[in-house]
Amino acid sequence: MVESISQSKPAPETSDIVVSVRGLTKVFKDFWGRPKARAVNDVSFEIHRGQIFGLLGPNGSGKSTTVKMLLGLLYPTRGHIEVFGHSPRHVQTKSRIGYLPEESYLYRYLDSRETIDFFGSLFDLPKDERQRRSEQLLEMVGLKNVQRRTVGEFSKGMQRRIGLAQALINDPDLVILDEPTAGLDPIGCREVKDLILALARRGKTVILSSHLLADVQDVCDQVVIYYGGKIQAQGTMNELLSEPDSIQITMPALSKDSLEKVMATVQSVAPNQKVQIETPTQDLESYFLKVVEKARSSEATTSGATSGNRVAEYLRGDDSSTQGTRLLERLSTPESKKPQPPAEPGPGELERQREKQANQKLDSLTRETSPQPAPESDTDREKKSRESIEQANQKLSSLLGGTPPKKDPDPNP
Repeated sequence: MVESISQSKPAPETSDIVVSVRGLTKVFKDFWGRPKARAVNDVSFEIHRGQIFGLLGPNGSGKSTTVKMLLGLLYPTRGHIEVFGHSPRHVQTKSRIGYLPEESYLYRYLDSRETIDFFGSLFDLPKDERQRRSEQLLEMVGLKNVQRRTVGEFSKGMQRRIGLAQALINDPDLVILDEPTAGLDPIGCREVKDLILALARRGKTVILSSHLLADVQDVCDQVVIYYGGKIQAQGTMNELLSEPDSIQITMPALSKDSLEKVMATVQSVAPNQKVQIETPTQDLESYFLKVVEKARSSEATTSGATSGNRVAEYLRGDDSSTQGTRLLERLSTPESKKPQPPAEPGPGELERQREKQANQKLDSLTRETSPQPAPESDTDREKKSRESIEQANQKLSSLLGGTPPKKDPDPNP
């Protein structure tokens, strides 16, 4: 989907507050207006421009309810929400938001290009701009080769890919992704995470709600952990995950004697402390991607979704740099050589050409042509007309019991 991006998490470029939530509470009531469930209970947080903000928590903890209130789909019972300094129900504010719901709600009889074009028309994008963005997005999410298949035929993972494309058609400043990697293969998961990092580098704000904690750890700057509708923990990844009581040292493999010396030194400065030595291992995702990349480099084929080349140009916002790169490439390319005359055919090729010419000549000699009738003259047409009239008169006379009219002399015997 996109080219690999460094894992260093981007920091907010400015202190601009994109989302402000203070004392947010949502209580669902039954038919008689009695409180039934307190989905969100006195939640407060802020999200700055360029941040990747993670919403974590078990099922039913209030994550989706919070997202729906940020989108203006639900009204809060109490509290205050601001998105870009306005109410979530502000129409112009909605046009700056891209949303990927947990379930892909798509029109199953539209193909990929028609689906993206439809969502682009909702934002009043010009037709040419919709076509340009659709082409870039389909290539980015790896569906360019199957763009004419209806989305009803797609697997869940492919539907998530087209859902991600429709969420980005309006080039949003705030992207809300609810379980974006659900149903995706490991390659798709890595590409979605790279895309999220690329969006943040451009200054866009991303809210990520996911149950896959490894995905959140890879990309998020700050997270909140819900339970029972309340925020139980909040902070940056370093603040929440660091263990100040221990340190980790990575060094190359040592001989047995050198390792014993190191252990003796450690034991001397930290007596009666547990010291553990382990061989570092890579995570399964990294190993899986290496295996697939090796297979791809050997030109192995697949009929499924493919890996995109890079982020769509309009999402990167670097059209000028792209044009400069192309100019440099053109200037650095050596001048093309003059066209060389075609090489003379070999003996085998000459023999095939002679055989082909002989067959064509034989076909032209043996082809039967039907003779073309000679064109009729005006005299012949008049004669046929008089004969037809004479036959009609004779038949009419026989029916009436009279004598047939005399035949007019032929002016042209």
